[in-house]
Amino acid sequence: MGATNDALELIRRGAEEILAEGELEARLKEGRPLRIKAGFDPTAPDLHLGHTVLINKLRQFQDLGHEVMFLIGDFTGMIGDPTGKNVTRKALTRDQVIENAQSYEAQIFKILDPAKTLVMFNSSWMGEMSAADLIQLAAKHTVARMLERDDFSKRYNGGQPIAIHEFLYPLVQGYDSVAMKADVELGGTDQKFNLLVGRELQKHYGQKPQVVLTMPILEGLDGVQKMSKSLNNYIGINEPPNEMFGKIMSISDELMWRYFELLSFRPIAEIEQFKQQIKEGTNPRDIKFLLGEEIVGRFHSEAEGVQAREAFVARFQKGALPDDIPEKTIAIEGGGLAIANLLKEAGLTSSTSDSIRMIKQGAVKLDGERVEDGKREMAPGSAHIYQVGKRRIAKVTLVG
Repeated sequence: MGATNDALELIRRGAEEILAEGELEARLKEGRPLRIKAGFDPTAPDLHLGHTVLINKLRQFQDLGHEVMFLIGDFTGMIGDPTGKNVTRKALTRDQVIENAQSYEAQIFKILDPAKTLVMFNSSWMGEMSAADLIQLAAKHTVARMLERDDFSKRYNGGQPIAIHEFLYPLVQGYDSVAMKADVELGGTDQKFNLLVGRELQKHYGQKPQVVLTMPILEGLDGVQKMSKSLNNYIGINEPPNEMFGKIMSISDELMWRYFELLSFRPIAEIEQFKQQIKEGTNPRDIKFLLGEEIVGRFHSEAEGVQAREAFVARFQKGALPDDIPEKTIAIEGGGLAIANLLKEAGLTSSTSDSIRMIKQGAVKLDGERVEDGKREMAPGSAHIYQVGKRRIAKVTLVG
C-alpha cells in the first residue's frame, strides 16, 4: 500500500488532472507493469522545454517500472491535428513525416531510457485498415459529440469550414489506444477531448478504458504565454549550454517554482527546502543556479552545467551579479521593440540617442553578451537581463 501511495504521489506531481484516479490506483495495486502511452505528431521536431513536461512524466513512469510506448503519429500527422486551430491545418507529406520522426527519436532519448521505451508508429495498424474498417470506426462516434469539442464548436458557430477528415483525427488517436492496449494515456490539457475519445473507443472494443492524465502547458520565459518558438519565449533542448543557462536565469523568481515542479527531477521535499532557505535569507538567484545546472546537465552534461553557471557569473561585473535585479514589464503593440528603445522605456538610459551612444561604446549587454546592434528587435514574450554600464541593470519582459 505504501509503495502504491508513493507511486501515486510521484505521478500526481505537476499533473493537471487524472481521470479517473481511483482506476489508476487499482491498476497500480495489480503489481504489473502498466502500458503508458503518449502520442506525438511529427510536426515540430525541434523540441523545447515545454514539450519535455510530458516526456518527463513518461520518465517517471519508467522509473516506477512501467512500459512506456512513445507513439509517433506518422499516420495522424498526415491528417493534421485540428486541436486549437481556427482553420483547417495543412497536412504533412510522407517525406516530412519520416524526417521529423527521426529527429524526435534522437531527442527524446535525452530524457527517456531507450531500453525501456517502445517507439511505435500508428501507420503500423492504420495503414492496414480498410475503408470498410474506417467506416465502422467512424460509426462509433457522433457528430454531436465531435461538436462538443471547443475548437470545432467555435469554428462551426463562426461559419469557419471544418473538413470531414478533421473528425477522423480524434477517432484515429482514440483507436491508437485500442491497438496499443493502453492502460494510461498522457497528453497536454488541450488534448483532453482526444484522450477521452480513446477511453470511449476502448469500451466499444471490449477493453478496460485507459486512465487519462493531462499535463499543464508550460509558460515561456515571460511567465504569461505558453512556451512557443513563434513567441520567442522558449528554451530549446538543443541550444548551447551557455544560452540555455542564461535563459533559465532570466525567468522570474516566481516562475522558477513552476519550472522546478514541471522540469526538475529533484524530490518535492528538496524543493520545499529551497523555498524555506529563501525565506531565511538565501538569494533566489543561488537556487535558480541549481535549476539551470540541472537542466543544462540533462541535455548536455553535468560538467557543462557547472561550466555554464561559471561562465554566466563571469560575464557579469567581474564575476559578481547584483543580489537583487529589478524586474520591469513593458507593454508593446504590434511587432517587436528595438533594443535602443527598450533601454529607454526600461529607464536604463535617458533617451534613445543615449542608448545608441552606450551601445557604440560597448557598454550594453543582453544576458551578459555585448549588444552590437541597437536596431535589433526583441519580440513580445521575450524576457532578458539588460545591463548598461556597471550599475544599471534590469530584467525586462515584453508583453504584447
